[in-house]
Amino acid sequence: MEIVDFEKWLFAEGKAVKTTESYVGDVKGFQAYLQERLKDIPVLSRFSFVRYKEHLMKEGYAVSTINKKINSLKVYNDFLRTKGVVHESFIQLKRDRIKIAVGSEESVDALSEEQVEKLLFYVENRNKVSTRNKLIVYLLLYTGVRVSELVGIQLGDIDFLTSHLKVVGKGGKRREIGLRQDVLRIVRQYMKEERSESVFHHSGYLLVSQRAEKLHRDAVRDWLAKISKELGFDMYPHLFRHTFCTRLLKKGVDLTTVSKLAGHSSVNMTAKFYIQTTRKEKMDAVQLL
Repeated sequence: MEIVDFEKWLFAEGKAVKTTESYVGDVKGFQAYLQERLKDIPVLSRFSFVRYKEHLMKEGYAVSTINKKINSLKVYNDFLRTKGVVHESFIQLKRDRIKIAVGSEESVDALSEEQVEKLLFYVENRNKVSTRNKLIVYLLLYTGVRVSELVGIQLGDIDFLTSHLKVVGKGGKRREIGLRQDVLRIVRQYMKEERSESVFHHSGYLLVSQRAEKLHRDAVRDWLAKISKELGFDMYPHLFRHTFCTRLLKKGVDLTTVSKLAGHSSVNMTAKFYIQTTRKEKMDAVQLL
């Protein structure tokens, strides 16, 4: 059963466009895992689901991210049952979602300053990294945008005069993020060089690909996963968001400002995830005893 059939089914079920994109993206990620690791396993089974969940946990994805993917696969399971491809529910949300005790702190991973420096040095290599991909790193690192927000940035969202970026977040909520001069410089460089040579240079979106007028978020994830092997540490889009918030708090920026920059629904959400130190910092602290 093709992924396009799943997308059509979601549309027929009245799902919102953003919700559909999220479900489809999660299922594509699951299918990519199957193709790479479990080549002869059916499209969805209890065995393949459990292996994928273990993979996500091992890769250090946030609990909320894993639970979102589990929910998407449950919907996909329902779709496959409706179409007669499978005849049972392999996923039960009550059983399979990862539970967090009430009052527990969330563990957040963030890039260390050494890793940030290593990454910034790496993206200076023009033989390995295009200007567009260098810009992706700078935007993720210095604006804390979600990957969906990143690929959704339009040319009109950037105000070069005031050095601000307008971001459309979850639920259509808008926020403004100040842009550093080095980020603006790379934006200009990308638009003048690579983007102007693209067949999609007339696109309203800032980031274009060789095949589409809007870069797909999976392309961002795949590229980060690829260079992770060279750099020696794992990277994924949301890690940069964690890093952005964590670095701001470390530098003394107040919680309310960080919350507004991140586009969180409340200061409590920011505190829940970022007021705590990273796992590495907690381990280092214990070693001092």
